[in-house]
Order: sequence, then structure tokens, then C-alpha cells
Amino acid sequence: MTWLRQLTVVLWIAVALSLLTWITAGYPWPLCVIAILPLLAPLRGLMRGQRRTYAWATLFAAPYLAFALTELLVNPAARWVAASSLLLVFAWFCTMILFLRASRAPRV
Repeated sequence: MTWLRQLTVVLWIAVALSLLTWITAGYPWPLCVIAILPLLAPLRGLMRGQRRTYAWATLFAAPYLAFALTELLVNPAARWVAASSLLLVFAWFCTMILFLRASRAPRV
């Protein structure tokens, strides 16, 4: 379970860095930095392995998934950035779900 928590934090960092790579696709850097700010909200709980944080942090992934998927389909100039962001956000989402499943209390 510790490795899932560590993987989630590593993927969180990768998602944050992937948002900065949108600068190469023509997005202004202040917008890319502002896009990272909401990701700071669950970081403390993700690092501590708090189940409640993992539960609501999955909701944070949805807008990033929608944005990356939209850009992948609509913006040919940003397809490689969108594809990498989509892959990273989806992996981050999946590791949070896996952590929640692995850390739940056994049913009696």
C-alpha cells in the first residue's frame, strides 16, 4: 500500500509538470501555472495517505481529463502534449482508485 501512495505522489508531480509542458503547445505560461494551483489542495493528504483525501482528489482529475481529451481531439498542434497529459492524469486517477481499494477495511 505504501508503494501505491508513493506512485500516486510521483504521478501527481508528473501531472503538474505535464501542465507546464502546455507552454510548448502555445499556451501562455501564467495560464499553465494557474492550472497547477488546484492540484496543490490534495497534496498534503495524498502524501499522508489519508483515504478521505484520495476519495475527493479523484474528482480533481476529471477536469484535467476532460481538457486533455478535448485538446487531443480538437487541437492538432497540441496532440502530443495532450496525449501525454491524458495518459498521466488517467494513471494518477487509477492509482488513487487502487489505493482506495487496497486500503479499505476488511469486511467482517
